[in-house]
Amino acid sequence: MLLRIQPSASTPIFRQLADSVRADVATGRIVPGERLPAARQVAAALEVNVHTVLRAYQELRDEGLVELRRGRGAVITEAAAQLPSLAAEIRALAAKASALKLSPETLSALVLEAAREAY
Repeated sequence: MLLRIQPSASTPIFRQLADSVRADVATGRIVPGERLPAARQVAAALEVNVHTVLRAYQELRDEGLVELRRGRGAVITEAAAQLPSLAAEIRALAAKASALKLSPETLSALVLEAAREAY
């Protein structure tokens, strides 16, 4: 697994790390039951603070994508198995919106509105 960050980006590093894991889950590169690298190992490899990595892992835990287990680290949950099919549906939705000549901003606004209604 390769966690990617861009230190010069405006997006916080913890969010970049979480986004990288989400992307790997959505594409099937990481599967349920797989362990994420230890936070200290990631922090050392990326030259970031260990608390930054832990914050990313906690965000993923709060979303239900990762289970944090004492002594076992961060493990991808079974709930994460739904992400690849959801990603495919989103790509199909984006393609349909593009065919209708909707701007990405309009599509984003529609998705956000629908999500707010669903929650």
